[in-house]
Amino acid sequence: MQLELLFKVLVVGDLGVGKTSIIKRFVHQVFSQHYRATIGVDFALKVLHWDKDTVIRLQLWDIAGQERYGNMTRVYYREAVGALVVFDVTRASTFEAVLKWKDDLDSKLTLNHGRPVPAVLLANKSDQIACQLPKLDSFGRENGFVGWFETSAKENTNIEEAVRCLVEHILNNEEYLVTEREPNSIPLSEYASSTSRDLNCSSCLK
Repeated sequence: MQLELLFKVLVVGDLGVGKTSIIKRFVHQVFSQHYRATIGVDFALKVLHWDKDTVIRLQLWDIAGQERYGNMTRVYYREAVGALVVFDVTRASTFEAVLKWKDDLDSKLTLNHGRPVPAVLLANKSDQIACQLPKLDSFGRENGFVGWFETSAKENTNIEEAVRCLVEHILNNEEYLVTEREPNSIPLSEYASSTSRDLNCSSCLK
């Protein structure tokens, strides 16, 4: 009998950084230039066949870029066990907002042992010309990120690797929720994706 785990993962960052595009690429393998701005929150489900004994169901919560300024993020963040924090490499202001999002996460969401949830930083739109950025290795370590990746939803660059890095850190926390499959639950076959191959997690910060 396979072990089935359910993880709620937040995807946060300023308006227009590509959060919805990243989720659509990861879950459905599609890309569009014309997604409408998310209002409030949206979510998607992705099933990972982690290994021969483990199935992981990821609930990816797409938090609207303006929500950090509201009062609803505490509700949206509840029971999450990890986060992807996204910025647009072509817009320096979205990188400057990264720490505000990280602080918002850390102030409203902690694991049972009091530590912050693991967060991976995504430098998105790497297919375009980037602004001048600091060294993200040292930036990530200094600010509590467990890893960082240059990503492109358009070119499907490093998205699976980034999610795998995050899931590995979630599993290491050993605070996952084991769920029994309900008779009326969404069939796994509709969302199944074979991701059992080893993905390089070289940008995970140790």
